[in-house]
Amino acid sequence: MKQTPTKIQSDMGILLKEEDFEGIRHWKIRVLKDRLARYSISLGGSLVIVAIVLIFFYLIYETAPLLQGAEIKKISEYSIASHQASVNSHYAVEEQGEIAAKSDDSGQILFFDTHTGRLKKKFQISIPPEEQISSFYASDAESGGFAYGLSNGSLIVARHEYLISFPDDSKRLITPGLTFPMGETPLSIAPSGQALVKIAFEQNNAEATIIALTEDKHLLISRFVNDNSLFSNEIPSKRIDFEIPLKHHQTGYVIQQLLLSKDQRRFFILYQDNVGRSLLDFFSIGSPLVEKNSFNNKDVVKLIQQVVLAEKSNPVTNMSFLTGDISLLVGQKSGRISQWFPVNLENIGYQLKFVREFNDQQAAIIQIVPEMQRKGFIALDQQGKIGLYHTTAEKTLLIQQVSTSQASQLALAPRANFLLILDDQDNAAFWSVTNEHPEISWHSMWYKVWYESYPQAEFIWQSSSASSDFEPKFSLTPLAFGTFKAAFYAMLFAIPLAIMGAVYTAYFMTPAARGMVKPAIEIMEALPTVILGFLAGLWLAPLVEDNLPAVFSLVFVLPVSVLLFARGWYFLPETIRQKIPDGWEAFILIPFLSFMTWASFALSLPMEAIIFDGDMQSWLNNELGLGFNQRNSIVIGIAMGFAVIPTIFSIAEDAVFNVPKHLTLGSLALGATRWQTLIRVVILTASPAIFSAVMIGFGRAIGETMIVLMATGNTPIMDFSFLQGMRTFSANIAVEVPESEVGSSHFRILFLAALVLFIFTFLFNTVAELIRQNLRRKYSQL
Repeated sequence: MKQTPTKIQSDMGILLKEEDFEGIRHWKIRVLKDRLARYSISLGGSLVIVAIVLIFFYLIYETAPLLQGAEIKKISEYSIASHQASVNSHYAVEEQGEIAAKSDDSGQILFFDTHTGRLKKKFQISIPPEEQISSFYASDAESGGFAYGLSNGSLIVARHEYLISFPDDSKRLITPGLTFPMGETPLSIAPSGQALVKIAFEQNNAEATIIALTEDKHLLISRFVNDNSLFSNEIPSKRIDFEIPLKHHQTGYVIQQLLLSKDQRRFFILYQDNVGRSLLDFFSIGSPLVEKNSFNNKDVVKLIQQVVLAEKSNPVTNMSFLTGDISLLVGQKSGRISQWFPVNLENIGYQLKFVREFNDQQAAIIQIVPEMQRKGFIALDQQGKIGLYHTTAEKTLLIQQVSTSQASQLALAPRANFLLILDDQDNAAFWSVTNEHPEISWHSMWYKVWYESYPQAEFIWQSSSASSDFEPKFSLTPLAFGTFKAAFYAMLFAIPLAIMGAVYTAYFMTPAARGMVKPAIEIMEALPTVILGFLAGLWLAPLVEDNLPAVFSLVFVLPVSVLLFARGWYFLPETIRQKIPDGWEAFILIPFLSFMTWASFALSLPMEAIIFDGDMQSWLNNELGLGFNQRNSIVIGIAMGFAVIPTIFSIAEDAVFNVPKHLTLGSLALGATRWQTLIRVVILTASPAIFSAVMIGFGRAIGETMIVLMATGNTPIMDFSFLQGMRTFSANIAVEVPESEVGSSHFRILFLAALVLFIFTFLFNTVAELIRQNLRRKYSQL
């Protein structure tokens, strides 16, 4: 059996005992453990950094498509001269982009393949002998409705219809057709038999309206009402006719265009006066009294406003509705396109207002076609250029030359993904359109935007709407404002309590008392924030609402009570004071403050009745203009401050407690009091860590989700009042991401909000670290 030596000679010739050898072995094991710990911690830290970088790049990956601009690509080009020559034609493309329809001045409807121009089907409108088509009006591409005005004062209404089938269970077959919602027999509109030179027509399941201008300048309105069923497809059974007196009979006045909204409640007359100015008459149409079989013109049809759209030097060349039929798009000879919509002004009513303009095309605008599902549009000018625009984003998406000869007309598919362009040589070009996120721009996200029907430009976040004419409102400014507002009030509540509590616990309490208080506060951080949010929303918010005087009075009562208690403590007999050991005085203060809090709430209703006539909320609103929301910044400050306090307290308390003892003892030895030592030595030495604690708490408040989600009311408003709620980035993301369509503009802008929140946090942490390092260098010599 091998004997273990009792002495070992080292490399330096020193003899070591066996226990020394064991000590060296343990030391080597400890060094190995230290290295493993160092490598493990370094690896963990590196993985954290990698994870953060990957999150950052994933957010960029999801938001990058928002930066992609619009693009059009030519799919095919062909001639349609073989179809039939016509002077005036109108074109429309069906939803799938496979078939186009051509309506001409002979009453012929041709359906042809958009890719090849091959004729698929042909219809002929039945026009009375010896009569001609004198006017034409087309509704939007989605409804496919259009109307012919005839030279004998009658009118024919038709609609494109597309039947989709799958005959071989694989390939889609679209069969075009034609329907006549008002019947195939022409409707007599002008009793005098005068030709209809301008017409406008709209129809829904309940009613139809026809506005017609006759050759002798009579403006006629015919209203057809279906009183059988709101959803009936039958021809409307009741008809009411009347005439609107025109004031523009003077020589030189030329009516250019009539426009009727789809809801049949507003219509516009565009005309030039005798000096060449472009003017607009804005009318409203009320509901007729059908049982009387007549209109009261003064009550039903009203001239709301007369507007000068353009001067003689730059007349209006085309006008169209934006989708939703709220806004008017006005194209002019210079290529300028302006947007107008009615605004409800106080004491005046609705007035048409100029909102914004686009000046990126340099030739006369001959056609404006709105998108059916978004607030965008395409404009065609005389030089064969098209412009893609979005009104809410105030953004020009694309300007491109599409025709070498003079372009005559364009047609946009209802999904705005295909475009058919015709020139004056009967050549057609079919284009694909890629334009995924036109509503997103720097301006729409961070600046005030004047939205339709709003009285002025505002910051608005509203990602969904129940109406089909929804205008996207993706302003991130209210969310950023709400994020900082929530963090501000939370820190306003948390910083004084956490730091003062940390200083008192670390510097004045005995070790035994500190051993009780510090773990108790730190364990608060383990409380789930969803519980805090639940309590804040369902218990704290109603409590604050019912006891506003008590809540406001506590801001003054509690600090004054502490001072009075401290002052009264020193008037007590010394024998009583000596019974309480130093460092335990704060525990006596707890029941006293609890009593003062109870007294404040008990006196809340009497105070409200005496001072505020029983309603403090009304007093705040009437006297100070401060509206009250139950889930407000006070609730958020208390609830989120309660969640942030443990983080700030723990770091700040450790910093104060770990100030080197020789600094405090030296200060006291030189004659400084404990308060002087605290303020001039301890706080300054611990200031870098205290500042870090505050910034970490601020970052915690910035990123908080559940508390602000459940206790703020989630109202994205720009109001710094402590009595109003807010919506934050994190709460907005939590609420809307599950409901958003993957890949949509809404989906991607939520990821953009997350990226902005990420950048905010990174910048604040970076600045905080720089300030901390500066403070550390400044006070490291103490």
